[in-house]
Amino acid sequence: MAAEKPIRVLLAERNLLVVSALKHLIGKDDRFRFVDTAESGSDILRRAEDPDFDILVVGWTLVDMDAAALLQKLKEREASVRVVIFSAEEDIVILRQAVRLGAYGFCYQFDDPEILFDTLLAVANGRICIPFIDLTAVNDTAISRLTVRERELLSMLALGWTNVQIAARTGISQNTVKYYLKNLYEKLDVQNRAMAVAVWLNEQR
Repeated sequence: MAAEKPIRVLLAERNLLVVSALKHLIGKDDRFRFVDTAESGSDILRRAEDPDFDILVVGWTLVDMDAAALLQKLKEREASVRVVIFSAEEDIVILRQAVRLGAYGFCYQFDDPEILFDTLLAVANGRICIPFIDLTAVNDTAISRLTVRERELLSMLALGWTNVQIAARTGISQNTVKYYLKNLYEKLDVQNRAMAVAVWLNEQR
């Protein structure tokens, strides 16, 4: 029976100490092969067109973009890259964002190395492997709690529409528009349309 090919790992990380440590650890484990380090998100996007790796292990912050932007660009290009986030920060917001954007795995840099290796093996076998999180809460954001009509109105605010224009577009009265917006502002915990649009724009990242 032929031996299984080692899992090829590409690493993108700014911290040179982390790079050195991972390269050493992966090099000692026959289940993996350290392919290379990527210099930037742009470098990863270029290599993803014809990948010479099986799994990308990436820190949250790269020299030219963060991992959220990278995941979004990979999704837009429909690149079949299995990404494991290797985060230096224990931040639930980062974890939720990574899950929403399609990361296959998520580890913390202060975890035992075996946790990373177990994650890489799981991801290589097509599974998603992340720290425990209530997945029903991944999309539990302020905007997700708006009604369909409120989200529609918020998108119109983001386009710069006035109450008159919104009323004409939706076929409801200006007073009803004001009522919806009042409820919308309360749910988002903001004071005006500029603040509401800021929340909406942040959610699109």
